Amino acid sequence: MTTQIEPTVFDGHNDVLLKLHRAGGLQATESFLSGRDGAIDLPSAQAGGIGGGFFAVYVPSPIDLEFKFEEMTKASYDLPLPDPIDWEDAFPVVMAQAAILFDLEKRGALNVCRSAAQIKTTLADGKLAAIFHIEGAEAIDPDFHTLDVLYQAGLRSIGPVWSRTTIFGHGVPFRFPSDPDIGPGLSDAGLRLIKRCDALKIMVDLSHLNEAGFWDVARHSTKPLVATHSNAHAICPHSRNLTDRQLAAIRESDGMVGLNFAVAFLREDGRMLADVPLEQMLRHLDHLIEHLGEDRVGFGSDYDGAVVPEVLTSCAGLPELRHAMAKHGYNDALMSKLCHQNWLRVLEKTWGD
Repeated sequence: MTTQIEPTVFDGHNDVLLKLHRAGGLQATESFLSGRDGAIDLPSAQAGGIGGGFFAVYVPSPIDLEFKFEEMTKASYDLPLPDPIDWEDAFPVVMAQAAILFDLEKRGALNVCRSAAQIKTTLADGKLAAIFHIEGAEAIDPDFHTLDVLYQAGLRSIGPVWSRTTIFGHGVPFRFPSDPDIGPGLSDAGLRLIKRCDALKIMVDLSHLNEAGFWDVARHSTKPLVATHSNAHAICPHSRNLTDRQLAAIRESDGMVGLNFAVAFLREDGRMLADVPLEQMLRHLDHLIEHLGEDRVGFGSDYDGAVVPEVLTSCAGLPELRHAMAKHGYNDALMSKLCHQNWLRVLEKTWGD
C-alpha cells in the first residue's frame, strides 16, 4: 500500500514523559532520540510525519493496570476512581517529568514552544514542537504559586483533573456504558483556576472533566473550549466521550476536539481490544466534523498512555491513517486542517499570538 507522511501531524496528547520517567528519568531520555520500546520517539515521529504535539506531565496513581485493562475488555465495567493525590506527593513527580521534557530540548530532540509562532517556526525547521501540558492539577496549590512558576517555565496547557478528584473538581470514571454526567463539577478553587488560566492564557483541557465541570468551564471561561483527546459519545457511549450537546458548546466557543486513539473510546462496545479498523476512527472523525465543523477537529492520540488500534501501535503507522482518510474522501485542504492547522488556529486564539 502506498502511504503518505504529509501533511504533518500535530498531536493533541501523548504520555511519553511518564514512560521515560518510569524507565529511569533523565537516564532514559537518550532512548527517545535513538529509539525505544513504545509508541513515540524521534525516529518513529520522523517516520510517521509527526511535527509535534502536547507532551503531558501526569502523576500516576498506584493502581493495578493489569486489572484495569482486563476489566475494560468486558461488555460493561465501572472502575473505581483512585484516591486523590496530595500536593506534596504530586509536585516532585511533575518536576521530574518536566525536567525530562527540558532535557529532551537540551539534547536537540524538540523545542518547547510557548507561542503559536514558535510552533510554526519549529515545524518549518523540521524539529519537534512540544507543548508543556499538565494532565491533572494535583501539583497546583490553591494560591497558584506553582502555576505561576510553571507558566514562566513554559506551561501552556492544563487539565484540572485526570478523572480522579482534585481540589479543583471531579472527573469521569472509566465506566461503560455511561454518560459523562457523573457527580459535581468544579469547586470554588476550580473556578478560580479557570479564571487564572484565562488571565495567563493557559489552555484548559476538558478531556477528563465530568459533564458538570465541563459546563462550569463553559460558563466561566472566556477562551475556546478544548478537549485534547476525546471522542463522540453518540458512537461510543463511554463516560470519557463527549455528548452532542457538549460538541455544540465547543463549536459555539470556536474550540477544538482531538480524536483519541484509545480503543475503549472508539469501539461501539467500549472494550479495550486493539482489533479496531481505521474505518471506526473515520466514523468518529465524520461525526466530530458534522457537529464541530471542519476547523475544530484534530488528533489527540494518547500515545504511550492507552491501547490503540493495532495498525497504529507506533506513531510510525500514521501514514496508514492518512491514506485511509484520503481514500475516505477527505481532500487536501481538509487533511491539512485535521492534521495540524486546526490545532494552530485554536492555540493562536487561546494564547493570543
